Amino acid sequence: KSSKAKGRRLQNYVRDMLRDIYGQLHEDDIKSQTMGMTGEDIVLSPAAREMCSFSFECKNVERLQMWQAIEQCEANSNDRTPVVVFKKNGCRWNRKSI
Repeated sequence: KSSKAKGRRLQNYVRDMLRDIYGQLHEDDIKSQTMGMTGEDIVLSPAAREMCSFSFECKNVERLQMWQAIEQCEANSNDRTPVVVFKKNGCRWNRKSI
């Protein structure tokens, strides 16, 4: 339960950051995937896909299995550039650290 909550928090953080960057889009154009669902962690509408050519996989873990995360992201990315966003448990980060 708590690991899903950690993952959801990171996905929501990335979603909110993308909404700030692409402020001209509507809120529904950039969504966080429901936990447990397959596919990309950040769901982009067709309008958002035109502006953002990336596919996001979010990992909030103690020990990142980098190659596995990259493979998962590549498998879900279709024709877009795969991006793995990760955060270590217990470490704070903010937009300045990205």
